[in-house]
Amino acid sequence: MAKKKQPSFRSDALAEALEKQDMAAVAFALRNDTFVVPLMKPGQRDKPTDTNTGDVWLYRQPESGKLALLLFSDAANKPAALPPFVALHKGLWLHDFLRLHGEDIDTVFFDIAGPHPMQAPAAEIMRVLDL
Repeated sequence: MAKKKQPSFRSDALAEALEKQDMAAVAFALRNDTFVVPLMKPGQRDKPTDTNTGDVWLYRQPESGKLALLLFSDAANKPAALPPFVALHKGLWLHDFLRLHGEDIDTVFFDIAGPHPMQAPAAEIMRVLDL
């Protein structure tokens, strides 16, 4: 019996786009590759994470109280202070998630702790995913 290949919790396309600080390349990577999403609790194995915000770890900005979604090009870039659980998702998931919760999410941060952090308003991410 063939052993099931474990997914790589890394997106080379997103990492390269962030290194170049190129939003068009970030949008392309989001639509066509995977990215890492921090979770509050472990997801069910072989099942996509629910779009319920209770599963996705969101950051509440202390100065404004607004929510930020953190996405990572590599699970290794996730700060250790965040919950240890992650999910691997694609652009369709992000599009659906922002459609459902975008009013509450102000900003999307990419690799917030580096090596090449970037951010964009959630509305801008929705716009590029709609193309």
